Amino acid sequence: MSPSPSHTAILVAHGQPSAPQPPEDALRALANDVGAHLPDWNVRSATLACPGALEEVMVDGAVIYPFFMAKGWFTTKVLPDRLQGRDYVMATPFGLDPDLPEMAAKVVRQAQSDAGWQADDINLLLAAHGSARGPKAAEAAVAFQTRLAPLLPGARIEPAYVEQAPGIDEIAAQLPARTLCLPFFAQSGDHVKDDIPEALDAANFAGIVIPVMGAMKDVPQLIARAIARTAVGSVSQLSE
Repeated sequence: MSPSPSHTAILVAHGQPSAPQPPEDALRALANDVGAHLPDWNVRSATLACPGALEEVMVDGAVIYPFFMAKGWFTTKVLPDRLQGRDYVMATPFGLDPDLPEMAAKVVRQAQSDAGWQADDINLLLAAHGSARGPKAAEAAVAFQTRLAPLLPGARIEPAYVEQAPGIDEIAAQLPARTLCLPFFAQSGDHVKDDIPEALDAANFAGIVIPVMGAMKDVPQLIARAIARTAVGSVSQLSE
């Protein structure tokens, strides 16, 4: 069953409180790309850091797509509080999408091939956020690592974190020069632009940093599929 043209999906990300407009613009561009795969949908976007942005685009009945890596504090507390009293259905956060490991594995293999490294010699530093607030952020990174490992047979995949131990500098210092660093983030905020490079520099990291996961070329199609699945699932629940 195809959605009606009145169906609305809203991509929601954290954004950057210190400079809210660039992430807001980047998320809007992503929403436009997602919309190209959902021609019968109205795909909108808002970052939580941009005052009033979510409330401005919100309509009842919308599918909310959390452009977050974990089902943590922002997706289980902050976002529902902002949407209190509104009618919506929430999709699985980006970082927990079941199709994400396969997409990332392709990017990792391509980066390794481009570097001229042997296919059976993969060292991957999974640079994630982590959190002092709770375990969900780290759990999402470890779950991703677990799903990614079978897709990269023989790979050494080491998660490390910005906001908890083990730190990125600690793990990066233990890895060989032929290592790929994959930032397990949705958007290129301060952590990706500043904290991760600083940690890698401190460890004298000589490997290659892959673009942030949310910027991979197949992401719009992945998000579109997730929105469609969520809409079908919500209709199925209503009909039961």
